[in-house]
Amino acid sequence: MSLNDLFNKELKVINTGLISFKENLEKTGTQVIQVDWRPPVGINEKITKKIKNNLSEIEKANQKALKIILNGKPVLIGLEKAIDVIPGMKKNLILHAGPPVTWDRMCGPTRGAIIGALIYEGLAENTREAEQIASSGEIEYAPCHEHSTVGPMAGIVSTSMPVFVLKNEEYGNYAYCTMNEGLGKVLRYGAFSEEVIKKLKWMDTVLYPALKKAIEKIERIDLKNIIAQALHMGDEVHNRNRAATSLFYRIIAPEVIKTVKDPDTASDVLNFINGNDHFFLNLSMPAAKVTLDAARNIKNSSVCVVLSRNGTDFGIQLSGTGDLWFTGPAPLPDALFFPGFIKEDANPDIGDSSITETAGLGGFAIASAPAIVQFVGGTANDAVNYTLAMYEITVGENNVYQIPYLNFRGTPTAIDVIKVIEKNVTPFIDTGVAHKDPGVGQVGAGVLSAPMEPFIKAIEGFADRLN
Repeated sequence: MSLNDLFNKELKVINTGLISFKENLEKTGTQVIQVDWRPPVGINEKITKKIKNNLSEIEKANQKALKIILNGKPVLIGLEKAIDVIPGMKKNLILHAGPPVTWDRMCGPTRGAIIGALIYEGLAENTREAEQIASSGEIEYAPCHEHSTVGPMAGIVSTSMPVFVLKNEEYGNYAYCTMNEGLGKVLRYGAFSEEVIKKLKWMDTVLYPALKKAIEKIERIDLKNIIAQALHMGDEVHNRNRAATSLFYRIIAPEVIKTVKDPDTASDVLNFINGNDHFFLNLSMPAAKVTLDAARNIKNSSVCVVLSRNGTDFGIQLSGTGDLWFTGPAPLPDALFFPGFIKEDANPDIGDSSITETAGLGGFAIASAPAIVQFVGGTANDAVNYTLAMYEITVGENNVYQIPYLNFRGTPTAIDVIKVIEKNVTPFIDTGVAHKDPGVGQVGAGVLSAPMEPFIKAIEGFADRLN
């Protein structure tokens, strides 16, 4: 093409820079396409060189981790008290979501949930007494993840709370999670009023024994199969569990009716599950946990096995770096708030529920549940684009969890910290939002991208472990 021909044709632009360039060109009527390209994150050249020199071993290790994740078989086998099944659980220990955090650094929702747990356990009679005990040093705190457990939002688990017992039938490891209370003013969002404690007591004395008997009668419930079906029905099993809860209900309801002698009690139990679309969240989370834990401690693997937040810090763990946490400040979600609440009311991101994203579900599968992006004024195309971006930072695709809209393509699975740094793209998460003050509860729901700082620290720690 000659120079004259070039300037006599309509200008068409491909922009790889600031989006403001695209917006200014559009104002002039110019056709322009914005390329979503970002330069790699700047890290020490020695780290880059070390990773490059070990790339073959890293890729082999990551393929091993991916195979273990894909082969995982999470099943529900029981419902027991935390003290009886969670490894290392003891009477003065309270588990929480996210990486380790001390009382003085805990956010409002975590403190509120601990206050509620102490009242629930009978260790305190009121808020003031609970705060004194919580800050006295008598109570020990530890991450759920360090005890084969996960908890949504504040993630508080105390000794007498009933927990689901899950087994990975392929590899023999276990995971645990409390039962879901529903939305609004609930313990996991930091509420601890009399009505919150009353509901927890009902769950302990009525819901727990009823479901325990029903699960014992069934013996095993295949959660992987339920999750796979739910993805085809509009769920991503993090912020939307309507289909998964319904599928679980169909399995559990007949056995509740058979094993619970009092018809009114059976009715109350089934109505509680039926009226709580998020009930399955507390099964999808440990299903992801028990699947990913089997892929821990693979030498030279840069695959993430934990993404988690405690409302103060955002923490990640890698397969190849053992139990080390890599953390940075937890960000605020981009959210739709309930009437009467605004962004200034929100607590930074919180909860172990991003274990679903770590396993290729949640925000990674949001193309299966586009209704969720309406939380922040998004479109169905936005949901698809969020999922497509996650393929850029993962080792492979799931062989069971599939997205109908993408021609049943497997969900992006096994987050690779090296790719996160190279692509300058962090995991996309959908989440609930808690009020920053203890005692208030849920104020909205939304989405966010994980902060980069934990991944930069993780690749540095990973490089230190390489041969």
